[in-house]
Amino acid sequence: MSDSWPRRRLLAILRGASEPLDAQELARITGQHVTTVRFHLDVLTKESLVRQFQQPPRGRGRPRIGYSAVQRSVGYQELAQVLADQLGNDPRRRSDAAITAGRAWGAKLDAGDHRVETLEDAKDVTMTLLSELGFAPERDAAKDAASLRDSVGGGGRATGGPEEQVEIRMTACPLRELARTHSEVVCGVHLGLIEEVLDRNGGRGTISARLHPFVEPELCVAHLEMITRRDVTPVAVGADAGAEEPTLATPSAGRVAPQLRNSDPNVAKQSAQQW
Repeated sequence: MSDSWPRRRLLAILRGASEPLDAQELARITGQHVTTVRFHLDVLTKESLVRQFQQPPRGRGRPRIGYSAVQRSVGYQELAQVLADQLGNDPRRRSDAAITAGRAWGAKLDAGDHRVETLEDAKDVTMTLLSELGFAPERDAAKDAASLRDSVGGGGRATGGPEEQVEIRMTACPLRELARTHSEVVCGVHLGLIEEVLDRNGGRGTISARLHPFVEPELCVAHLEMITRRDVTPVAVGADAGAEEPTLATPSAGRVAPQLRNSDPNVAKQSAQQW
């Protein structure tokens, strides 16, 4: 909006009004000539700061034109991108900070009272969490483990059979567009959130969690696994030599570090095309 005190005053009046006001009413309130008021209202309308409404006429004559301020909603997508950009250029620090933030978020959520004692318990807790947050999760038991190994590879996993791991398909994401360019931040936050909620429900030391972004153009995968080897060395955070994507990991006492990785070069290439 141009630097005009009369227009700023009109906009402030309209923002505080409980219903649309016409030019005559605004002229009376401001003490300006109605022609001047209409001029300023036309400018505000062209700048999409006010919206016109047709109102019933007072008596005979043409319908009146009322004006109302456009209510601006908070741009959470833009805010999230600004915050992500503030984490710096170091992938390791961005990943660490994102996972820490996700854990802090998870600590503030109601984690429910479903005790995590088995992989099925962990799946139920994670499915409930993801559903409440708008990820539209799906689970196909026939594709657990084998599907994940085929699509994203098995690098860095603890040993164990199909009965010791589960795949949850996330068909939606509230921040999907931002995740395409800042996956280590967005997915890191979600990974930390899942980790914290599972830990709070008793999964600490027994469940490993990983996220695989964009295994398909509109699909991400959460991978939960029972820890059967306590001597597995946690994977360090940072970019692997020659890898196309960094690995996200947060060490936790006595268990395999959760990771966010696309270890299959074809999947990494597909993800890069989406970005």
